[in-house]
Amino acid sequence: QVQLEESGGGPVQPGGSLRLSCVISGSFLSIHDVDWYRQTELVAFISKEGIARYADSVKGRFTIFRDDAKNTVYLEMNNLKPTDTAVYSCHAIVRTHAETRGFWGQGTRVTVSS
Repeated sequence: QVQLEESGGGPVQPGGSLRLSCVISGSFLSIHDVDWYRQTELVAFISKEGIARYADSVKGRFTIFRDDAKNTVYLEMNNLKPTDTAVYSCHAIVRTHAETRGFWGQGTRVTVSS
């Protein structure tokens, strides 16, 4: 079974920064594309090869990167705004012995407020 666990959320003031982590664990062969969502909005995407894409609303402020040795994908969030307040969830395409499919984490809440 594959599990995704997000962490790093919490309260932060406008203009502040947070780094979210998504740790992928369990029995699998490889991790392919990984996304960060907030509610239904796709915020950032990173491919297996490390190609990153961002929503216009976060471009220039957020950075997604991965450490495959740690089976972890990060979302570095800078210059946070109150409109960034949301539950951030990680979604990963993972190849297991049986199949290749998407898995979701439970999410971590980010609250941007003064």
